Amino acid sequence: MTRLRYDVNCSILFTELPLLERPAAARAAGFDAVEFWWPFDRAVPSDADVEAFVRAIEDAGVRLVGLNFFAGDMPGGDRGLVSWPARAQEFRDNVEVAIGIGERLGCKAFNALYGNRIEGQSADEQEAVAIENLALAARAAARIGGTVLIEPVSGAERYPLLTAADALAVIDRVREASGVDNIGLLADLYHLAVNGDDVDKVIAEHARRIAHVQIADAPGRHEPGTGALPLARQLADLEAAGYTGWVGLEYKPSGKSAASFEWLPISRRGERPGPTSQGERP
Repeated sequence: MTRLRYDVNCSILFTELPLLERPAAARAAGFDAVEFWWPFDRAVPSDADVEAFVRAIEDAGVRLVGLNFFAGDMPGGDRGLVSWPARAQEFRDNVEVAIGIGERLGCKAFNALYGNRIEGQSADEQEAVAIENLALAARAAARIGGTVLIEPVSGAERYPLLTAADALAVIDRVREASGVDNIGLLADLYHLAVNGDDVDKVIAEHARRIAHVQIADAPGRHEPGTGALPLARQLADLEAAGYTGWVGLEYKPSGKSAASFEWLPISRRGERPGPTSQGERP
């Protein structure tokens, strides 16, 4: 059994509600930590919009434990600005806003989606921009004791980071080029599995390089127990290998969001979960 802590990704769960009502809904469901993709429609939102987001987190009585940098038009197919030369300044402006929110709310983990391959730009050109941008983001995050995350993603054919090895290679190049060490792997067990990665091998060989974990079942990307992934065992293996961080619930609920947590006993949803029986899932 695992004692890992769970948080709710409020950008994919509780979408029945306006965004600013979702942290309170997560708290009502028994959770005391949340994460978000970038919660605004632009890289640099208005001060009023930032204040409203911060207030929604604080008023709900939850912790923000993960935040994505601005990733462009996600519904339109964008998957990050990190390696997009024409939008480098936009990304860098966003870094300051994201780190500022993190400083106010105690968030230490910042996911930097690498970005799609861009027509007319070579992979080498995009990589050079990515390395520079990620080093800048890592230095900014270091000011508040934060970590930048790099994530393999599925379902985006022009996104070049599909496996843990792809992401770790980028991380290594950033470290070698800049000397930063606060950059780690975001292991979404769903994305890795559907991309054909050997998740068990990733856990066995790289658990100590994993800075954040997310889960969903496959097929379907719904809650644990709706598919065939061995999530309970894999989380136990991660914990046994030394992982002590958060597990983000980043799945599309098969029904209403609140009902999708039935797989997780109420005593396991807070930051300090209670004892678990052998028969309970992750």
